[in-house]
Amino acid sequence: MSNSDVDTTVMLSGVQPRTEHVRHRLNGVLPACDEWHATENKRNETIEIIIAPRSADMAAHRKNVGIELDEALVHKILSFRYQHVTITEIRTRRDLEQMGIRRPDLVFSGVKYFTFDGEDIWLNDFLELHEIAYIASGRSALDNEHDKARAKSSVRAARVATAEFFLTEPGEHPTAAAIPLPFPLFLKPVTGGDSRGVDAMSVVHDLEGFQRKVLDIHENQMSRVLVETYLPGREYSVGILEDASSGKLCAMPIEIIAAPNKNGDRILDYDVKKQDSETVAPVTDPTIRLQLDALAKAAFRALGGKSLGRIDVKMNQANVPHFVEANLMPGLRRGYFYRCCLLNLGMTYEAMILRIADNAVIPRGETLHHAESGLGREILTR
Repeated sequence: MSNSDVDTTVMLSGVQPRTEHVRHRLNGVLPACDEWHATENKRNETIEIIIAPRSADMAAHRKNVGIELDEALVHKILSFRYQHVTITEIRTRRDLEQMGIRRPDLVFSGVKYFTFDGEDIWLNDFLELHEIAYIASGRSALDNEHDKARAKSSVRAARVATAEFFLTEPGEHPTAAAIPLPFPLFLKPVTGGDSRGVDAMSVVHDLEGFQRKVLDIHENQMSRVLVETYLPGREYSVGILEDASSGKLCAMPIEIIAAPNKNGDRILDYDVKKQDSETVAPVTDPTIRLQLDALAKAAFRALGGKSLGRIDVKMNQANVPHFVEANLMPGLRRGYFYRCCLLNLGMTYEAMILRIADNAVIPRGETLHHAESGLGREILTR
């Protein structure tokens, strides 16, 4: 889906983007981007946009990067609000250590970890050690999210509905009797994002289809296989924005509609995402909105999420919403997270980036430890 398609979807749906939230954040006005520097007093905090070196293949997937940023655009947007914004590429351990010595007020980055001399150094662990604020979640939450079976177990422990599941690999469940759940089933890699390994053959109805898909994921994704009870209902994604000062979560649901595939199933698979062939629509039913709001917030907290994220949800045959998976480092281009902000808050892309930074910056004189301690107490009392 192109950027213009997003705006057209809003107009055709009859839902006008609500701009009162944006006006409040921008002191009652909605200036054009190139006018912001003249209409607001800039904040004095220092922000570093931290990036990792790119390979020669610019389109190559980088496992150590959770959020691919257009750093030049983010720099331009943040510079409208903040006086000191820089882009830093971390190539060596010394580069990272020097950033720690500088101690910016906020690191705006989608990097998960850097590898130096065979050792992985997780960026957010490093930042916490140096009491530097950052966007997105800490390492423990990202570990919870990365393993989809672990994520499902975590949210289930918090009494969030999720489909029954088990893990397998070739030869582990050789007969229909050995499979602990009834068909139809849904199969996908237990790790990885962007629906890699998901296609029309992911919905299986018999042992032959089960074994074929298990082998496909094992050979092509090099992953164990997550097997779930198939959820045939409508599909949603719920963006989450956290206010760091209060700990309150804002849930922003959208419905994602994929066309039926060759088997008649509506699957948000790898090719659908790559081709942007799905439709995104606002959730207008108040009952469903409340259900999605409660489920997404509970799942986000169960996983230990912070700052922002996306919770994917699907209905079962009885129209009961179930947690599917989470993305605690959602894309910050113009994908699902942006569309959650647009369709629910009428938020421009620029306002979204500023909101994420504003929510994460810790006021000068307050340490990261103190800010998070107060936040933790508030969450526990709600």
